[in-house]
Amino acid sequence: MRANSTGPEVPAAFSAAVESVHLAGLREELQVTGIAAPVNLAPFSIALAADVTPARHHEDSDLATGRFVLLHDPSAPDAWGGQFRIVCYAQAPLETDIGIDPFLAEVAWSWLIDALDSRGASYTAPSGTATKILSTGFGGLADQGDGAQIELRASWTPSDESMARHVEAWGDLICMLAGLPPTPDGVALLAARRATT
Repeated sequence: MRANSTGPEVPAAFSAAVESVHLAGLREELQVTGIAAPVNLAPFSIALAADVTPARHHEDSDLATGRFVLLHDPSAPDAWGGQFRIVCYAQAPLETDIGIDPFLAEVAWSWLIDALDSRGASYTAPSGTATKILSTGFGGLADQGDGAQIELRASWTPSDESMARHVEAWGDLICMLAGLPPTPDGVALLAARRATT
């Protein structure tokens, strides 16, 4: 995990937040790596990428992917309502009949809120979009047929010091979108068939 800082001195609050990010406990099916953090959104930031890997015991799971960015601005911008802001992205393929479900966007958003609440992550000012994408292949891509995806882009202001809880909630969301069964103490999933990849 790499932290981006445009200032000469990293604030203690941001250093502590980065340490907390490293303490996140994530499911073994989720492969998380540090990526280059954005440089224009805040003076200090750290970014993660995650992909769901095939399940154990030679069973394939449907893949999902995501990004997590923790932003820090000591000036506490009014729009954030605090010194930190979290921005996340999660995406997964779906079967076409699920992709056209009129409630899909609401369900995806509720999974994020449920994951945050289940992990005990305190937050304010949540906002975001859930986008359903339907596609049909033509020409050289005609063999791909019809497909669907769900994309969730969200941000919120953490109001606690444990950034690990927020990372864990983001990881739970990605696993839910991938159709993985919940862990014993995880968030309950709505039944949904996944697209084969």
